[in-house]
Amino acid sequence: MAVPERAQLFLSTDREREALTIMSSGTKHTWTFRARFRRHAFGWRSQQAIKRIKEAGAEVRKAARKDPVLGGEGAVLFLEKISPAIERVDSSSGAIGTAVNNAIDALVPIIANAPADGKLRDKWLERLWEAVQADDIPYIEMLPDHWGTLCVTPDRASRWADEFMDVVRLAWSPNPELGGYFKGTAACLSALLKAGRNAEIMELLESAPHKFWHDRKWGVEALLATGKKAEALRYAEDSRGLNEPDLRISEACEEILLASGMVEEAYSRYAGEANQKTTYLATFRAIAKKYADKKPVDILKDLVTSTPGNEGKWFAAAKSAGLYDEAIELANRTPCDPRTLTRAARDMAETEPRFAVEAGVAALRWLVEGYGYEITGLDVRTAYDCTMKAAENAGCKSETFERIRELVAGESFGERFVTRIIGHEFGLK
Repeated sequence: MAVPERAQLFLSTDREREALTIMSSGTKHTWTFRARFRRHAFGWRSQQAIKRIKEAGAEVRKAARKDPVLGGEGAVLFLEKISPAIERVDSSSGAIGTAVNNAIDALVPIIANAPADGKLRDKWLERLWEAVQADDIPYIEMLPDHWGTLCVTPDRASRWADEFMDVVRLAWSPNPELGGYFKGTAACLSALLKAGRNAEIMELLESAPHKFWHDRKWGVEALLATGKKAEALRYAEDSRGLNEPDLRISEACEEILLASGMVEEAYSRYAGEANQKTTYLATFRAIAKKYADKKPVDILKDLVTSTPGNEGKWFAAAKSAGLYDEAIELANRTPCDPRTLTRAARDMAETEPRFAVEAGVAALRWLVEGYGYEITGLDVRTAYDCTMKAAENAGCKSETFERIRELVAGESFGERFVTRIIGHEFGLK
């Protein structure tokens, strides 16, 4: 589906576009990344492509520091060339998609902040829209979300919104023969927001056939722009549904409450879900940083309560906050990664030897019970040695030795792997 016909593109070939790559001083600039991002430049492996994407981003940022307009041109050129270059790359892991999205986030401000005149900026937008339309995989599908920012001025954004509006209405038609997917839907909503046409955003969203958060997030922004925070919160909550991104919705709701000064409500309702990261430790740190007035021990307690059966996985979070007693209690309540506990015993053997001893004994306990992924004899040996080193520093070597001997003597899991590795230390076979 295409937007209504616009004027002929000002620049239709690479040769003509290359002529624009001129520094403010009038010196022609040659982009290193241009040759590297020819069509189908990369095979199915993503590592090389990701490396080149990062290098291209660095090249554009470096140029922008010296000549912002040149940097803007380089950013536009990169976004034009990236999708055709990586069409054959395996995207199943998500790594290449993440690299492209990160590049978009970094390059959009360079384009938007460049002091380009209106004629040049219009050309940039034309080129970027052509790139979006030609993006079949797609890789730059997040670029339309930034369309309002790329337009820079409300007037330009309003003109683009007008060009997109009728097509969005057609795509959202209840008539299945007329409706369909339109790549410019997010660009239209983003441009309307930049233009301050908030009521039209809400009106347009009313005609949407589905409650997709990717669309309705613009309704939240429109309501916030008119000062209707309570309405925006309700609208966001009403966007939840099957396959909708609860984490993103919770992030938006949390942000609304925090901006309203309702910190306690934001914490109790959304902190846990809105700040979920790839690790338990990262989640704890994100919440502790955002809610600096709350005591770390209280945050930890709430997180532990919210994940019954996974108490041991919060050990590293408790340790990082200096909550050593709580950390050991958690490590012994449910299984905790023995290697994580061993590292704690090793790293804290001198500064917190008593804690290190308890962490090491807990590591050996879980090893004896058969926990741990691809455990080797070295893992067992290291856990024992680090624990005994900490015990020596803490002045409890004999007591710790007996505790470990009792653990090992009671091993019954599988082939008694721990006993085979360190049993001789205690006269056990």
